[in-house]
Amino acid sequence: MEWEVVIGLEIHAQLATKTKIFSSASTAYGAEPNTQACAVDLGLPGVLPVLNQEAVKMAIKFGLAIGAELPERSIFARKNYFYPDLPKGYQISQFEHPIVGKGELTIELEDGTERIIGITRAHLEEDAGKSMHGNFQGQTGVDLNRAGTPLLEIVSDPDMRSAKEAVAYMKKIHTLVQYLEICDGNMQEGSFRCDSNVSVRPKGQKELGTRAELKNINSFRNVERGINIEIERQIELLEDGGTVVQETRLYDAYKNETRSMRSKEEANDYRYFPDPDLLPVVLEAEMLAQMRASLPELPNAKRDRFISDMNLPRYDASVLTSSRELADYFEAVFAASDKKDAKLCANWVITQLSGALNKESLNINQSPISAEQLGGLLIRISDNTISGKIAKQIFDVLWLGEGTDADSIIDAKGLKQVTDSGAIEAIVDEVISNNPGQVEQYQGGKEQLLGFFVGQVMKASKGKANPAQVNEILKAKLAG
Repeated sequence: MEWEVVIGLEIHAQLATKTKIFSSASTAYGAEPNTQACAVDLGLPGVLPVLNQEAVKMAIKFGLAIGAELPERSIFARKNYFYPDLPKGYQISQFEHPIVGKGELTIELEDGTERIIGITRAHLEEDAGKSMHGNFQGQTGVDLNRAGTPLLEIVSDPDMRSAKEAVAYMKKIHTLVQYLEICDGNMQEGSFRCDSNVSVRPKGQKELGTRAELKNINSFRNVERGINIEIERQIELLEDGGTVVQETRLYDAYKNETRSMRSKEEANDYRYFPDPDLLPVVLEAEMLAQMRASLPELPNAKRDRFISDMNLPRYDASVLTSSRELADYFEAVFAASDKKDAKLCANWVITQLSGALNKESLNINQSPISAEQLGGLLIRISDNTISGKIAKQIFDVLWLGEGTDADSIIDAKGLKQVTDSGAIEAIVDEVISNNPGQVEQYQGGKEQLLGFFVGQVMKASKGKANPAQVNEILKAKLAG
């Protein structure tokens, strides 16, 4: 039997507010346990929540960016359940009336095709605390620092048909929330997490299969691996005559398996009801207009501008706009290079710089080479002061912090490229004279030996001869 996979994602993006969603306690990461939970977060008697306006604005930004319906009124509700890290005994969330309604997002797959993924809703809620299982022998500790941290839960339609599509969608949301500056996207710190709802059904069947939810996965790699292993589990179960149970499962990255955690609750299990301490949120047209006007250039628009205005290939433009910081760095490099060659700038940012950053596990904001330094280096390639090979040497010097700019390094190390035709001809003549056997073979039809001659000339010139001129002069001399 052929099976069709159906996937929907629930992404939790921690909003980048300085304080919590209903209290003035700090949201800063890394504090000592239980030092950032105030009376409101702890649910002490007599305290009342006060809604953080910045969290509301960030949710609206997201809604505008995905072209979503933005209801005039949204309502906070209490989601009731008992867990040790939920001191109130309920979580303040939104149920029937979320702040962001239906929208959509276009994703690009590895083969260049695009798909539109529907977004069911996005709602505001508070985070729970964190249970610490590994630090106490036979006990569990509870850290309530995260309690009350503002989250935007983004719920997709069940529109994805493979793990790769799910990862592409998750990456697109990750990029978008960073462009909007509403979430830092730090998955290691838990600022961006994902629950995956996975089901399978016979190909051609319209009715959805029974889904299992994979809880709290915090890396793109593990989302893909977890979904694929869950797909295999469900198909094997069904083909062996079993049935899939609706449940919440844990993905164990070390064993590469999913394990049952608990049966999946329905909405009525949580006994939702409107929170009596919080008024409905009413969105005014004037505020929406102001926020719409203040939206930054979004990833797809920036990608299309790079293609149309700079003549960049679609692949380059997509890579460069995969994060706002990378796109900003590239544009600063392009400006610093006197806007001479966008493709050259893209090549160096995508290949040379990104390769060096990945090797050192650094992000673009930690680059030892500034955009101005890299742009200055690329000017010297464009005006033939240096070759690409020499430029890599200078890049390494800048990376190590041993020079302030390309020009000073070129002068100090005498790296200026030789472009004098007479000087290059003299070197070419000497190389030809010293290698009569190879000349005879080349002239006998073994034209791949041209690379040997180029290498000899570059070696003799200590890498300073202009490669294009070397090729041209060699071809002419050898042909003669």
